[in-house]
Amino acid sequence: MRAITGRRARWSPIVIVEPPRVDHGRGLLRRLGKIDRRAFDSVAAAHLPGLEYVLPRLSRAADHGVLWFTTAGVMAVSRRARLRRAALRGSIGIAVASPVVNIIGKQAFRRKRPVVDLVPPIRIRWKLPTSHAFPSGHSASAAAFAAGVAMEAPRAVAVPVAATAAAVAFSRVYTGAHYPGDVLAGVGIGMLAGLGTRLVWPARPPVAHVSRRTTRPVEITENGEGLVVVVNGKAGVAEPTAKGGRSKGGRSRSAGRQIPPGRGLVPGRTELDVAVLLREFPAAEIIRAGQDEDLEKLLDEAAKRATVLAVVGGDGTVNAGARAALKHDVPLLPIPGGTFDHFARALGIEAPMDAVAAYREGCVARVDVGSITSREGEDGLIFLNTASFGAYPELILRRRRLETRLGKWPALAVAAVRTLRHSKPIEMVVDGRKRRVWMAFVGNGTYGSRGAAPTWRDQLDDGRLDIRMITTGKRVPRVRALAAVLLGHLHITPGYQSWHGGSLELIATKGDLRLAHDGELSTVRGVVKFAKKPGALSVFCPRMQG
Repeated sequence: MRAITGRRARWSPIVIVEPPRVDHGRGLLRRLGKIDRRAFDSVAAAHLPGLEYVLPRLSRAADHGVLWFTTAGVMAVSRRARLRRAALRGSIGIAVASPVVNIIGKQAFRRKRPVVDLVPPIRIRWKLPTSHAFPSGHSASAAAFAAGVAMEAPRAVAVPVAATAAAVAFSRVYTGAHYPGDVLAGVGIGMLAGLGTRLVWPARPPVAHVSRRTTRPVEITENGEGLVVVVNGKAGVAEPTAKGGRSKGGRSRSAGRQIPPGRGLVPGRTELDVAVLLREFPAAEIIRAGQDEDLEKLLDEAAKRATVLAVVGGDGTVNAGARAALKHDVPLLPIPGGTFDHFARALGIEAPMDAVAAYREGCVARVDVGSITSREGEDGLIFLNTASFGAYPELILRRRRLETRLGKWPALAVAAVRTLRHSKPIEMVVDGRKRRVWMAFVGNGTYGSRGAAPTWRDQLDDGRLDIRMITTGKRVPRVRALAAVLLGHLHITPGYQSWHGGSLELIATKGDLRLAHDGELSTVRGVVKFAKKPGALSVFCPRMQG
């Protein structure tokens, strides 16, 4: 624009001022930062009597996950399968959350630690961390462990663990180590890590559902009168020799047999189990099966005179007890005493006291039984959990040959490797169709797990068989099969098929067929048929189960 004056014309510049740009994202972060700092100052100024001594020590105990891994170790040595699974799931959650926070999160945000001028010195009892603040690793580990435990453990364990995790998260702000926002972000990451374990390892229900109830009344006595308990285990219990009849305490002894004492200074698992039963059921007849005795004959004789037949042992022992209970039409009380105890734990019985409570509550349900019959060979086999043929019976056979020298778990690992290397498919006719079967499982009921051997189910009386089979051509895909077994996902193996049905018929075209049923081995031949006996077996279960 030209400016005209009295003397001459001059040009003057025009300045155009643009309105400032507003970065809404940074503005939001600044506001959140201010809120976070004010919240930190409020916690720093808070006076919580007694916590000045507790929370700093709790925070210190959680360094490097020591608090959580110690808790997991205590849970793992318990005899409760649910607690062991909870410990493992919580530890896996920490293993996922910790690198996400410390390697990715802290390096991406690089937030400085709070200024601790307002935090009382009594709370800062150790050297403050020098790593970046966002997100909080302690809070992530605490939340991951608590989330994993909550999915598996009973409420009596999950609630205290969650409360401790919340206290650890709060202690990180209370001791000046983190802003509240750091803690909230860590908790969120930890929760996602803990819950995310379900993607590769589905959480199992604590108890399988049973809808049927027995209509026949069962006589329940407080002292165990009429209860016959057959114990199968290597460890024994010291008992004086009795020549039959009843002792002064009213307990019927095993006729003419000295029950051998356990070896070693520390009582074995079987000794502890029997001690519980002797204390709770002084009038019960408790029989210890000797090493060379015929267990099936012993169970058959016990079931003849029992009002209720109880068995202490693993799934194979419970299977034999179920056969005797079915033959003599008496209810069965399974008491876990083996390695896995799938059937007892499906009923909600994980320890002898659970069995004691189930008996005294008088809650009797009717569950399905799987049956195996053949036109030639051994008949009358049953299975309460699973039956299998192909590579799995070979694995069990190899494990039994090795476990006396190596121990059970090392023998299982070696047997698994050898079986995957050397096993060959079996040519057979399955429901009228020729197949080459490498591995097959038949479950008594629909199973929810997808691993190498199905382990848990939602219902014990659904009337169906869960059939899972891996068929193959000339070669077994051993590398993928090994990965499927290790990861617990058989469905990633080529040739994997699964379906549900009421029966399965097969014919082995080359001689005998070896079967595994509830961990026991049998040989059959000819036409073999798997079927269901709906609601055939009466069993005791905790009242909460129904």
